[in-house]
Amino acid sequence: MTREFNTAGPMVASDHYLIPPLSRVDLDELLDLVRRKRYFVLHAPRQTGKTSTLLALRDLLNAGSEYACVYANFEVGQAARENVADALRAMLGQLAGRAYRTLGDRTLDEIFPAALERVGPNGALTEALALWAAAAPKPLVLLIDEIDSLIGDTLLAVLRQLRAGYDERPNGFPHSVILCGVRDVRDYRVHSGSEKRLVLGGSAFNIKSKSLRLGDFSAAETRALLAQHTAETGQTFTPEALEAVRTRTAGQPWLVNALCYDACFDNRAGRDRSRAITADDIAASQERLILARVTHLDDLAKKLREDRVRRVIEPILAGAGAHGWSDEDIAYVRDLGLVKLEADGSPRIANPIYREVVPRELTWAAQIGLPQKTAWYVDAEGGLDVEGLVAAFQSFFREHSESWVQRFDRYHEAGPQLLLQAHLQRVVNGGGLVDREYALGSGRTDLLLRWPQGGRERRFVVECKLLHKGLEPTIAEGLVQTRRYMDRCGAESGHLIVFDRSPERTWHEKIFRRYPEGGGAPVTVWGM
Repeated sequence: MTREFNTAGPMVASDHYLIPPLSRVDLDELLDLVRRKRYFVLHAPRQTGKTSTLLALRDLLNAGSEYACVYANFEVGQAARENVADALRAMLGQLAGRAYRTLGDRTLDEIFPAALERVGPNGALTEALALWAAAAPKPLVLLIDEIDSLIGDTLLAVLRQLRAGYDERPNGFPHSVILCGVRDVRDYRVHSGSEKRLVLGGSAFNIKSKSLRLGDFSAAETRALLAQHTAETGQTFTPEALEAVRTRTAGQPWLVNALCYDACFDNRAGRDRSRAITADDIAASQERLILARVTHLDDLAKKLREDRVRRVIEPILAGAGAHGWSDEDIAYVRDLGLVKLEADGSPRIANPIYREVVPRELTWAAQIGLPQKTAWYVDAEGGLDVEGLVAAFQSFFREHSESWVQRFDRYHEAGPQLLLQAHLQRVVNGGGLVDREYALGSGRTDLLLRWPQGGRERRFVVECKLLHKGLEPTIAEGLVQTRRYMDRCGAESGHLIVFDRSPERTWHEKIFRRYPEGGGAPVTVWGM
């Protein structure tokens, strides 16, 4: 059976193309932490390869003679929420079952029910692990996955009970413990229902010695993964397709696998192994994934409703210089994988696919409600009337902006840009594509409309700027930026939109259209 690109669950070497999980971490550092009896954290965004890495580490350690290693997924305790007794029973049962299936060891299975009965849920984990470690012929190494799926008092109970036995390791408690989740323990803000207060994860688990982060695929790893498909099936990727996978995903492992699975397995044309996968195939796969609202992208989009996510994402969408985020907000959104940090520490949306998903999610309802239709802006030759499209938006914005901007679920600062993107997406859907770029602190958003016509792709730039200084300086700066972006994208024309949010100026003052002469490529300037 041919292997395939994996989009669900841990990697299985016989079933999936894969990059060896332990090659993606500093294995020497990881093994040294285990050797030195450390309790530490491995964290990364969802569907990055954390579980595959833990399972590979378990197998490596058990292949040697020094340790007995058990992996367990503590997500089983989530359903009990803050019922600590039920959650501990489920988690200890999971750990006991894994110990038997991995090591043939039934010790914990025999210990934990009595421990729950004797010391109760707030001491059962400590008691059971202490007795198990004392009876084990080798030092125990525990790999605990999905630790941050636990809720409130249940999470605090696990962290505190692991801390309580730490001083008795390795003979009377596990030799080393790795906690794995999306976020670092130090960033947990746990609300304790029993204590009626907020408890920081760092204080509940102050024995953590280090946090390791699992990163995205490098460009070489992305190429190596795709090369496995070519080696096994004979189907090649054009150089442009390889570059499209790398740039669109920025190496996010699930996105790499999902794009390629769709292009090579789900897409009927892609199943013809004599046919090379092209950049157009990858673009079409991206669009299908977004429109299908697949679980990975949908879960990420739902996070946009959280205030700590909004505080980071909204200024990026608006191109605003001012922001209200904290260091904790940045750490949280980075741990989710939604943003990466530039060299100067400023955040940007992590990859082009997420740059598409974020505004589309925020504008989904608006797109459905807008009256524009594609047919209104396509001429007899199949060309897109971009000037007519922007003019219609200008008229709509003047009449309806106050009510429509409020629909963007607390993203009001970025409302004008989001409403424009909803308008463009509504028209372009099914015919062309809208590519997006955001420049934090520049006061601008760059949009590239790509429209197929007569066997070629026509390109048009739409740049949005917020008016924060004088109108003429804003236009002058915007023209330079728009023409620079046009040159980079190979666009035939550009449109610079200046949004004036000042309540003091009238619509008569805000609304205009200009055709500046000179300076190179043609750019129409619109005031709104």
